[in-house]
Amino acid sequence: MINKNEWLIIGFITSCHGINGQVKVKSLSDFEERFLKPGIRWLQKENEPPSQIKLISGFKQPGKETFVIKIEGINTRNHAEQLKKFKILVKTDNLPKLNKEEFHLLELVNLKVKTLENGELKIIGKVINLINEKNNLLIIELFKNQKQVLIPFVKEIVPLVDIKNNFLIINPPNGLLEL
Repeated sequence: MINKNEWLIIGFITSCHGINGQVKVKSLSDFEERFLKPGIRWLQKENEPPSQIKLISGFKQPGKETFVIKIEGINTRNHAEQLKKFKILVKTDNLPKLNKEEFHLLELVNLKVKTLENGELKIIGKVINLINEKNNLLIIELFKNQKQVLIPFVKEIVPLVDIKNNFLIINPPNGLLEL
């Protein structure tokens, strides 16, 4: 389960936009409202403690996965320039509500990983992290050799996720676990 009071990175500030302090954000979230709906967000520079900000407005750039946002108190291009490479965060206890069969990617971390071998489910490792850029990849640590492997998070390879019982099943193509 997701731990309360932890942080979730939802985007990165990549550059300025115009002269009035707006910034461009590369989204790492499936929820566009995080960059469109006014409210409290958090900024973090490298590994410094996050600081609270207020999102005033935002819009998605047509045909792109980037947003242009306005942050309270950032009114000049020079001030916006100083925010380049900052992370935009939300607290994990502020995640959007999902439907019954849905889950947040963060909930996959620490799930046991099982495969079907000779008609039986066998635990082979656990999910230790995620890579969430253009495609979602699970980083799985194999129990037999502590090796880390990347598994594409697609229905054909990960046909079942059972958050309630703390496991997922993978159906890896031949050789994927040996890479």
